[in-house]
Amino acid sequence: MVNTYHTSKLCSNQCGSSLVQTIDAPLPLVWSLIRRFENPQGYKLFVKKCTMVAGDGGIGSVREVMVTSGLPAGVSVERLDKLDDEKHVLKFSIIGGDHRLANYSSTITLHEEEEKYGGKTVAIESYVVDVPAGSSGEDTCCFANTIIACNLRSLAKITEQMVCK
Repeated sequence: MVNTYHTSKLCSNQCGSSLVQTIDAPLPLVWSLIRRFENPQGYKLFVKKCTMVAGDGGIGSVREVMVTSGLPAGVSVERLDKLDDEKHVLKFSIIGGDHRLANYSSTITLHEEEEKYGGKTVAIESYVVDVPAGSSGEDTCCFANTIIACNLRSLAKITEQMVCK
């Protein structure tokens, strides 16, 4: 799965990374939040509002995400490129907005830990993005990594709380 979904060849003007989060919750529960393309605010902290522009949340759907204030963006327009309920893979691309993340593509996969470890889920999210003019690959990756790490920690916290209820 890692080789298939999280290994990208980068062009000279791109950067990318992969982040991993272990979640103390069963995979079906975690996937139930991830797969809802129309509801990223269900776990993503920096999303104020999401409106579907096209589609019903299936492959090819487009959403407009309103970002919370304080970030260097207000709106992100995103397309769902892959949604595989059997392999637990979601891939989306940013296709517009008022930010500097050009040609951004993200893939998240979920993996179940063995039952003997308590039914935990491992989430891996990787991305590739163009480095904006006037910025460095290191700065661009640092920004994207920070947002993704916060989202993955939030996903873990929310689903772990759901398990406790």
